[in-house]
Amino acid sequence: MLIWGDTLVVVVAALAFDALIGDPAWLWRRLPHPVVLVGALIGFLDRTLNRDAWPPMHRKLAGASVVGLLLVISAVCGCLIELVLRQVAFGHLLVGLVASTLIAQRSLYQHVARVRAAFADGGLSKARGAVSMIVGRDPDQLDEAGVSRAAIESCAENFSDGVVAPAFWLALLGLPGLIAYKAINTADSMIGHLSPRYQSFGWAAARLDDLVNLIPARLSGLLIATVAPVAGGSTVTALKVMWRDAGKHRSPNAGWPESATAGALGLALAGPRRYAERIVDDAFLNAKARKEATPGDIGRALNLLIAACLMQAAAYAALVLAA
Repeated sequence: MLIWGDTLVVVVAALAFDALIGDPAWLWRRLPHPVVLVGALIGFLDRTLNRDAWPPMHRKLAGASVVGLLLVISAVCGCLIELVLRQVAFGHLLVGLVASTLIAQRSLYQHVARVRAAFADGGLSKARGAVSMIVGRDPDQLDEAGVSRAAIESCAENFSDGVVAPAFWLALLGLPGLIAYKAINTADSMIGHLSPRYQSFGWAAARLDDLVNLIPARLSGLLIATVAPVAGGSTVTALKVMWRDAGKHRSPNAGWPESATAGALGLALAGPRRYAERIVDDAFLNAKARKEATPGDIGRALNLLIAACLMQAAAYAALVLAA
């Protein structure tokens, strides 16, 4: 219990550091961000092992080997960093500071808030440019409602895999767990696509990402639903929509925070969307609700994000006291 209590202190410290500091641009202009390093390794392994001439099974095994290597490297790096930092004064806080670089509360808020601000500063054209930084769909095909919905959906989904999941794996397995999670999540974003090049090679990364986000996605939905009143919504309604519609999403996990957000805001989210390579004909979440999202709704989604982050931090702080 004492060891787990120490780890929970690290979680609370990491959440606090991220909320206060975020990702300082001055630092990452001078040093490579940890995710950039992970991405460079994945890119090298992709170029080296993802051979077009290999049959699908060989490429699938190669992709699984990449994921296994990432997990080993992540675990070793995390253990070494923790071992060194815990030997010095205020070691827990230093581990929390390192962990905060892999949590995205502040940066997620800033990216989504830029879309809302862009509507006021430069109208739809500027908002399209801002939303293109956080979503993969074609921004030129989006009207005001489409840009607003895209920003809100990105806020909900990234709350799960950028905030709740990193904190969850940090609490469960310490810094090695957090680094391993970010490596898996980065691999999924880089090679976990259903394109011809990655359908086999990225299979293991995509499936493992689904697995490690299984619990955090549902926790994310519960947090969002609980704080629904800060956006003028109802917790009961958000929970009902989440339970009814989460399974309608093409992702086994993203539907939980997105449907909870849809219920909390009284909006219909998801639905048919155009990406660079394809059109996704998904069902709407909370389909009978209003579909014409507005920049004001982005502000309400940001209120949900702040409140849900505070509730998560309070929950971990309560566990520290209990432990």
